[in-house]
Amino acid sequence: MFASVPSATILGAEGYPVVVEVHVGGGLPAFSMVGLPDESCREARDRVRAAIESTDRSWPQKRIVVNLAPPRHRKVGSGLDLAMAVGVLVAAGDIEPTAVRGLGFVGELGLDGSVRGVPGVAPMVGVLGELDVVVPVASLAEARVAARAGVRPVAHLSEVIAALTAEAPWPDHDESTTTTPHDQVPDLADVRGQPVPRRALEIAAAGGHHLLFVGPPGSGKTMLAQRLPGILPPLDRETALRSTMVHSAAGIPLPPGGLVRRPPFRSPHHTSSLVSIVGGGSSAMRPGEASIAHGGVLLLDELGEFPVGVLDALRQPLEEGAIHVARANSRAVLPARFLLVGATNPCPCGGGAPGECQCDDVRRQRYLRRLSGPLLDRFDLRVAVHRPGIDELIDGRGGESSAVVARRVERARAISNERGPLNGQLTGAELDRWAPLSDGARARLRHEMERGRLSGRGYHRIRRVARTLADLDPEPVEIVSESHVVEALSLRTRLGSSAGSAPERVA
Repeated sequence: MFASVPSATILGAEGYPVVVEVHVGGGLPAFSMVGLPDESCREARDRVRAAIESTDRSWPQKRIVVNLAPPRHRKVGSGLDLAMAVGVLVAAGDIEPTAVRGLGFVGELGLDGSVRGVPGVAPMVGVLGELDVVVPVASLAEARVAARAGVRPVAHLSEVIAALTAEAPWPDHDESTTTTPHDQVPDLADVRGQPVPRRALEIAAAGGHHLLFVGPPGSGKTMLAQRLPGILPPLDRETALRSTMVHSAAGIPLPPGGLVRRPPFRSPHHTSSLVSIVGGGSSAMRPGEASIAHGGVLLLDELGEFPVGVLDALRQPLEEGAIHVARANSRAVLPARFLLVGATNPCPCGGGAPGECQCDDVRRQRYLRRLSGPLLDRFDLRVAVHRPGIDELIDGRGGESSAVVARRVERARAISNERGPLNGQLTGAELDRWAPLSDGARARLRHEMERGRLSGRGYHRIRRVARTLADLDPEPVEIVSESHVVEALSLRTRLGSSAGSAPERVA
């Protein structure tokens, strides 16, 4: 007999529908699978057989052929187990073919017949259209985020068989135990002193500007960066859905309710590989840290210690907001629109106060050359961070809280959203329209360019930051003033030639 059961697989962060075709016929007992399954998918043979026998059903002693159609994409993972088991039971005559009409099946099977969650349930459910989808209880919350029709959670294969044979109704499982709460975001009020870096965080959040902190160890670079998500507004519906799909595909636990509403924060170690950062792989094509940070913040601490190839690979997503991964047999486009925050020491030894640096000029220049010019140019804000003073550390008084700063950021973003994209993404033509310069501002920028301290690309980046500064004013203005340009110039500096000194301004 023949059975056809809808299911889905995943490639990158996108789901692809799969039809699991099962034929049970005459011949020597055997089980074969075709349709480009990977190794983990081929192992379903033993899992499916053990699970069916654990429900007191007989395994057909015939030749079984499973085809995963269409054969254009490689089928990855164990999410097709449940569909295969149902297909075998239908083809063997234990379940009527009409019972599976209008249903899709996603889930991994344990040897005892339990139905387990798999990464990527949200994008897989999303491509099954108007079908009611049978999913593991552990994946109920994320399935409901993407489902267009009903979702039927199950904990054991026996529950599926009982419902399909009309022996019992579909079970009603509670999703309250399927999610875990996320940690609280650190508050900006914990930061002592640091008025300029705090201001840079607010500007980066309001305008979507990439930010680089340069300073010695212990100056608070990482502490500052960790508080950036707390002043960002919640994700809009479209970004939240894309971020949820990516987190689901990467196997990241989702927040209560299943939908990622808070901007993600990712901070990979500097020993991370290229694939772990940008995504891909030989067959799975999983999202990397850059995609998991979609809609939020990607912190690269100890920026100068990352491999040069990893840093340069981020140049495309910083411009396009997406990563294009290509392999011989497959291609994937992974969303990657994030705020990049880099933190680096001014030299290999860390530097600090004047006289503490143990590096000569050659070592410092070799260390700084690890950060290519094209990458540094994508940081709209480059801020020197100095160690706070003793009085600032011990007086016990912090600065403004994240909630106070977040309200200003939200107001500035509302102004920006009325115009279109965030200020950090404005093109030259859009700058001429939305960021007109006063005479003083134009004269100041001309002076900087004539003295060779500002390039054409730097000119546009200064205008973007100045536009954000104008939006952050207590009384927002349409015309960018000279004071806005001056402050934007002061927040665009280069790595200094000597450790412990303030970096010089550069284009």
